Amino acid sequence: MAGERLAQGLEELADERVDHRFKALPPDAEGRTVGQLAAERRNLFGGGFTTPVLALSAESVAHNLALMETYAARHGLAFAPHGKTCMAPQLFSRQLEHGAWGITAAVPHQARVYRSYGIERIFLANELVDAAALHWLAGELAADPDFRFLCYVDSLRGIELMDTALREAGATRPVDVVVELGAGEGARTGVRTEAECLELADALAGVDTLRLVGVAGYEGEVPDATPERVTAWLRRLVALAVEFDKAGRFTDLEQIVISAGGSAWFDAVADVFAEIPELSAPVLKLLRSGAYVSHDDGHYRHLTPFNRVPEEGALQPAFRLWAQVVSRPTPEQAFLNAGKRDAAYDLHLPQAQVVRSGRDGTLRPADGVTVTGLSDQHAWVSTERAGDLEVGDWVGLGLSHPCTSFDKWQLIPLVEQDGTVTDFIRTFF
Repeated sequence: MAGERLAQGLEELADERVDHRFKALPPDAEGRTVGQLAAERRNLFGGGFTTPVLALSAESVAHNLALMETYAARHGLAFAPHGKTCMAPQLFSRQLEHGAWGITAAVPHQARVYRSYGIERIFLANELVDAAALHWLAGELAADPDFRFLCYVDSLRGIELMDTALREAGATRPVDVVVELGAGEGARTGVRTEAECLELADALAGVDTLRLVGVAGYEGEVPDATPERVTAWLRRLVALAVEFDKAGRFTDLEQIVISAGGSAWFDAVADVFAEIPELSAPVLKLLRSGAYVSHDDGHYRHLTPFNRVPEEGALQPAFRLWAQVVSRPTPEQAFLNAGKRDAAYDLHLPQAQVVRSGRDGTLRPADGVTVTGLSDQHAWVSTERAGDLEVGDWVGLGLSHPCTSFDKWQLIPLVEQDGTVTDFIRTFF
């Protein structure tokens, strides 16, 4: 049933009409369905697309999906990639095809998107205290016995709010929860001490609308993170699960959940989770990295664990934003028609990588071309030589931080290496 809902949802995406809502698509495609436009296999550069246009490399996406599938399998990890990165059901489908256990969410809206496409396993990496969302969740759990949902708890007040809302909703199934261990003083969410974790476990034992199934956290928030500090925190997380189990906190569970893992330290997660001792029930070692699908040319290129373990493989940056030179006021300065509305800029500025001549379509490295700033709809570019750029040239930009790249585009061309557009990735932010 879940597979049928997902397949039907993807068909409906292909039936959506192309119009003014979707920037950069060819004006002459107005009125076609997305599926019809994809079937035409237009070229990104000669097929009528307007600039700026964000392209996602078909080959790199396929490579990255396969690499993380084999990595998780090699290390005995289940995988629930964080869907907030892309919010794209087509990519969720491919992640599930590549062995994902489920999809991680951050907020209720994301979970609702997942459910509308039939996602059967959702890990909400937050404490869920919104009464309206909990009422919705109770209905979803009652309607679908195969639906599995987990979320964090990190406060007594949170437990109280969850219990109250679920009782008001007439919940027929308990909501599975994991105690979130905070990554340290000054970190983000999560319980700061093991003593407080035990207090939460005691409180959960007296609440029949919630069921404690494990522990979790996010090692990416370890202050001043180093391999040693991240490993130490992960061992605290495992030790907490062991202590809960010895105290009988996981009685009658078919599976104990221990979850961590962003996109910067999943090698440490794999190493420490390999040390988990035998517990009273099998352990679901759940990794939640999400940025790997597109990877990037900045933040995660520097942080990826594959830099530390190159023998395990390497992710490939899949995004390239194409913008056009629209002004060349001086030999040292140029302006592109892409800005903050189009490109991620919260961590690093875009990087000029390649120039496509506006005269004959030839490609050359963007040597001497540097993006120095972004306005809403312009990129400020410095050049070393007068001949580096001219008005009309296309500049291919590498981006940093995929989470703030996907959210600027509702429909993203999936492009093969020769420029052929094979599909369009729909996002929901």
